[in-house]
Amino acid sequence: MSDHQVATGGEVTDGIRLATLPSGVRVVTEAMPHVRSVTVGYWIGVGSRDERGPVAGASHFLEHLLFKGTRRRSALQLAEEIDAVGGEMNAFTSKEYTCFYAHCLDRDLPLAVDLLGDMVTSALIRRADVDGERHVVLEEIRMHIDTPDDLVHSVFTQAYFGEHPLGREVLGSEQTITNMTRDQVHRYYKRHYIPANLVVAVAGNVEHDRVVELVAESLEPLVPARAEVTIRRAAPRGVARPQVLIRTRPTEQAHMVLGGRGLDRGSDYRYAAGVLNQAFGGGMASRLFQEVRERRGLAYSVYSYHGMHVDAGTYAIYAGTAPKRLFEVLDVIRVELVKAAEQGLTDAELERSRGHLAGSLVLSLEDTGSRMTRLGNALVTGSALLSLDETIAAVEAVTADDVRKVAQLLLTGPFTLAVISPDGDLAAQDLGPYVQVA
Repeated sequence: MSDHQVATGGEVTDGIRLATLPSGVRVVTEAMPHVRSVTVGYWIGVGSRDERGPVAGASHFLEHLLFKGTRRRSALQLAEEIDAVGGEMNAFTSKEYTCFYAHCLDRDLPLAVDLLGDMVTSALIRRADVDGERHVVLEEIRMHIDTPDDLVHSVFTQAYFGEHPLGREVLGSEQTITNMTRDQVHRYYKRHYIPANLVVAVAGNVEHDRVVELVAESLEPLVPARAEVTIRRAAPRGVARPQVLIRTRPTEQAHMVLGGRGLDRGSDYRYAAGVLNQAFGGGMASRLFQEVRERRGLAYSVYSYHGMHVDAGTYAIYAGTAPKRLFEVLDVIRVELVKAAEQGLTDAELERSRGHLAGSLVLSLEDTGSRMTRLGNALVTGSALLSLDETIAAVEAVTADDVRKVAQLLLTGPFTLAVISPDGDLAAQDLGPYVQVA
């Protein structure tokens, strides 16, 4: 590494080391010497919430376009080089970040870093590629629209966040993708793919200093340009009033999401919220699964989930049921919401939920990909970088009182209700009682 690329940093916690390059790029690694593989992720701190209306979907569009070729490699060469070593390369986009990653043998770490660095710093984004990939993204949007049990979550998010960018679909809309020009996409790329927005996370059989050296070399073409980071519009903390949004579709089931305010990523009560969610609707032993599916047979799929962002969150419940049984499902959910908000969890539920979260966390982090994702996600969103043992300890420290406080915050409304149903006579006023404060 040359003198102007000397990095600063050190060990954050057990096995996790962090360095910051002079350019501002952060590099985090976790050594897993017992494996023979490595996963590398280049994380850019920009997602759909950072897009202006006319370029809604640009972050995801760019995710596709970076695979179409660089100054050094064609799209085919990118695919051939990772394929030749038995590795894989892919990407994903969220509302707050985009990640490009590669999984390969530890000996092929230099190749993985070089490929990803080349894509992030030197993508061509040619007009012909933009026009060609536009059709692929449009088909992806249409597939999403044709999947009601997926679409209903987007409808809920749009209703909850309203005009705020967090309410937009990550994919963008058919209109914005159709109208987006090559110059708009290229400007978005140059504005946001800068060192201050970039995190590189690596997990596997690696040596930290070597990773830092390779990353610095891979990012040499990245012009420091402006030192600005992505500036975001603050998110609303909760809905101002209860609301119902109904979409009529020729579906066999009625798909519903009922939810309201949640916690942000940095909340001190995020682990308590995880424990509550596991007991309330997170698995087969949860209250919702037992009451809605097992005892009454009202739905095949029913669950709850907590969506957390940097400065906001949502807590929601999904169920798919026969249209004529929608109100019965909502009645059962309403009862369970009130019960959990008033009484919290039983001692048995608390112990079982803590045990489940701790055990599933360990199992989920047995591969390099999940370790890399945990590191990159934390760093790019400004969350704490905790070791596995520290995270388990935080889960096991959750008390019944913690859960009760979170339940009173998350389960009492006001709520937003999104429904996709074939029932054209279903009216918002009929569903009004279910979105009031419990």
